[in-house]
Amino acid sequence: MSTADRLTDSLYGLGWSTVKKLPEPAAVRLGRSIADLAWRQRGKGVLRLEANYARVVPDAGPERLAELSRAGMRSYLRYWMESFRLPAWSAERVKTGFECTDVHHLTDGIASPRGLILALPHMANWDLAGAWVTTKLETPFTTVAERLKPETLYDRFVAYREGLGMEVLPHSGGTAFGTLARRLRDGGLVCLVADRDLSASGVEVDFFGERTRMPAGPALLAQQTGALLMPVTLWYDDSPVMKGQVHPPIEVPETGDRAEKTSVMTQALADVFAKGIADHPEDWHMLQRLWLADLDPAKGPS
Repeated sequence: MSTADRLTDSLYGLGWSTVKKLPEPAAVRLGRSIADLAWRQRGKGVLRLEANYARVVPDAGPERLAELSRAGMRSYLRYWMESFRLPAWSAERVKTGFECTDVHHLTDGIASPRGLILALPHMANWDLAGAWVTTKLETPFTTVAERLKPETLYDRFVAYREGLGMEVLPHSGGTAFGTLARRLRDGGLVCLVADRDLSASGVEVDFFGERTRMPAGPALLAQQTGALLMPVTLWYDDSPVMKGQVHPPIEVPETGDRAEKTSVMTQALADVFAKGIADHPEDWHMLQRLWLADLDPAKGPS
């Protein structure tokens, strides 16, 4: 392991071992202080966040974008502070830490024998939403995780999420799709973060007026297994309680081949994500390049 990898692993280990012991008000203050420091330094992540927000809020000037990126960094660090502390939260704290609108879509889907896929963007704290599902609704689920470097960091994330009641599969390796399909055919629940493609097999969609790629997996799983596919959006307000909405299922089109159906369904997911992100842009934690024009400057302006 390189020195940089060891440092990264040590910093995350320190977060999980130390931050979770802080009183909640102290953790909130610490997260906000780190966020403001990172925002003032104007590093690559903050600049990318602003560039992404410029797509979401196209009429925003430099001052508004700066305000959004500051709020975005505070939201992002709130996610980390909560995540470091989640393993120490009581079951009651988890149950009361999230309020969900239209939760009947979710509970009806869980009760259905068809299996259920929840698809989320990188908004607010999807780990907290998952812990709420396993704790409040007493429903285990399966998800996938991107393999991180160093490997010890990936192992930390897997252990953390498994400790919250999730079954975690590696994103790479080629076996995840088959396992997810089996869980769904058995009537299980699968949760996938689905607003950024991590492979070369993503589906092109229109997203805030430009082209990007999103994962084909949610739509393909729904077609192959007959499972319901539901988008979920999350956000924070000024309270300690995260908010969310479960949206109606995205139907499999009656006509078209598999690729055409996948394209239509993934675009429908993108449209729901876009509405949720437009309503709460500061809670969309996209600090990476996303649009094709940014990934390949030859396709358009960055």
